[in-house]
Amino acid sequence: MTDHTHSSDPTQRPGLPARLLGIAAFLLLVFVLVPLFIRITGRWDFYYTLTSVALLSVAAAGVWLTFYIGRINIGQGAYALTGGYVSAILIMKYGVSFWLTLPLAGLFCAVVSVGIGLPILRLRGVYFAMVTLVLTEVARLTALALPITNGAKGITSIPLPGELSIFGLTIIPDFATLQNPKLAFYLMAALLMVLTYLVLWRIVNSRLGHLCRSLQQNEELSASIGVNTAMLRVLAYAISSFFGGLAGAIFVAISQSIYPSSFVVNDSVNFMLYCFLGGLGYVFGPMLGTLLLYFGWDLLSVAKEYQLLIYSGTMIALMLVLPNGVLSLLDRKGGRK
Repeated sequence: MTDHTHSSDPTQRPGLPARLLGIAAFLLLVFVLVPLFIRITGRWDFYYTLTSVALLSVAAAGVWLTFYIGRINIGQGAYALTGGYVSAILIMKYGVSFWLTLPLAGLFCAVVSVGIGLPILRLRGVYFAMVTLVLTEVARLTALALPITNGAKGITSIPLPGELSIFGLTIIPDFATLQNPKLAFYLMAALLMVLTYLVLWRIVNSRLGHLCRSLQQNEELSASIGVNTAMLRVLAYAISSFFGGLAGAIFVAISQSIYPSSFVVNDSVNFMLYCFLGGLGYVFGPMLGTLLLYFGWDLLSVAKEYQLLIYSGTMIALMLVLPNGVLSLLDRKGGRK
């Protein structure tokens, strides 16, 4: 996997004004133009679709980070489900504010992932992938068995996020009092997506990111020069799981319910596919991959019984034509190898 976030040739790197212009255009599109377009056209169902894309891309960002250390992660659905249940239980059984359950859900998933990651992160390649693939099913069966999760009945009638105030100043109003909570959920999910990828970009472009990339390239060599490879693996996996827990917690707030089948193995596989399609060598690859695959699946619904066949065939063709992801087209256009 090649990381294109660092280019040794300064002529190939966009200047600071160009980057700032691109970021400003993206923020304008997400936070202004999209809500304006939906309001004008009256397509309020787009809010749910775009909110789902934003949250799925947050979970996929965590999967991308484990790819960055050379591990194939197909178990992100387990942490999304865990984060969702943590948030739902804290809200329904202990009366905790939704806004407090968000970081708690992420932290709980991170702590759990440390215990799980210590033994399994020693594995590599298909062996690690097989173990993580089982994690989502284990999480589902655990949710079915535990009394606190209410078994197959799940947890329902979860209230909308309440007011968030600091020193008597209302930062976020009670969603139940809003005329259009769909817009509020979209803005919250979009803001979380922007912050997640900002954090991910910062990690990749830091000393920690350089060390993580060394694990991907040659783990034994990294260990021989004093890099604590075990700690780095666990840390990256914990951050990945934190993102998954956050996404799961917000999904629960939107659907106001959670069941053991809310996140299944198929979701974990999709998180991986989002990274592949967007590009494993690009920080924003999972975001683009999520957008293309999620909308692509919806658009193919007109094909009815041939939907899955066309979808799978298109995915295979894209992998063959663009093995480095859709974002690799930018490198070809710029003449970069």
